[in-house]
Amino acid sequence: MSKTAFKGNPVTLAGKFVEKGAAAPAFSLVKGDLGNFTLEDIKGKYALLNIFPSMDTGVCATSVRKFNKLAAEMPNTVVLAISKDLPFAQGRFCTTEGIENVIPLSDYRYTSDFGEKYGVLMTDGPLCGLLARAVVVISPEGQIVYTQLVPEITEEPDYEAALAAIK
Repeated sequence: MSKTAFKGNPVTLAGKFVEKGAAAPAFSLVKGDLGNFTLEDIKGKYALLNIFPSMDTGVCATSVRKFNKLAAEMPNTVVLAISKDLPFAQGRFCTTEGIENVIPLSDYRYTSDFGEKYGVLMTDGPLCGLLARAVVVISPEGQIVYTQLVPEITEEPDYEAALAAIK
């Protein structure tokens, strides 16, 4: 099991956080139209997975805004904003904020095992059941080329390091 922290308190995560060099685990997440979005949908492109607890928090919203701006500058790259927020809330946020370069995806369905496969599902603490803050970059060939499990959920990810894995 992996660990992170929330306001200095340890938080346990289900599964093991994915590792650089491994094949990206398959996933199925929910799009705004309630259809499925899978790893196969991004085959042949870089995928930057911006994983976080909820768009309704300041740090999460900031990461979506920053990656939205940076995504416009990254050729052959898809940026996915992944949380347990309902697709309707994600859509409202993206519309209000003018987010056009990021695909919001929800992991709200009880049948989803994304959180466990990627090692980001919080199993204790005040945010138990939500996803921890992490960034994963997947190559066009489906290999994980960058990972960051942010050690403190209230902090932003390392945007530059994630982008360097794509350039």
